[in-house]
Amino acid sequence: MRIGELAEATGTTPRALRHYEQAGLITSQRAANGYRFYDAAVAVRVRNIRYLVDVGLTLDDVRVFLPCLDGDVTEGPASDAALRVACERLAVMDERIAAQLAVRDRLAAALAEATGGRVRPVA
Repeated sequence: MRIGELAEATGTTPRALRHYEQAGLITSQRAANGYRFYDAAVAVRVRNIRYLVDVGLTLDDVRVFLPCLDGDVTEGPASDAALRVACERLAVMDERIAAQLAVRDRLAAALAEATGGRVRPVA
């Protein structure tokens, strides 16, 4: 299938597919006119990549899942490497959330001080 067909079949964009290919997560063949052609089975791999990215993993993180991207990544036991990557990514997210909450609290305190408590943040 051509890149536009694969994008439509997987709910992604041709740009994302080219990015996945550049990252080494999917491969294509080239026609004589230079157009990319993908095997229909690549759609499963793309859906799995999108699932893993949607749950917060980076494309570098997704590389750990290469052995299972052509099947159902939600089935079966996760490898130790996959669990380690997921735990590390979750820890990064928790750190970012904590940092954002600290900034939010400082801004709320500054707003309360500047207005004598008349203006309260909307939560």
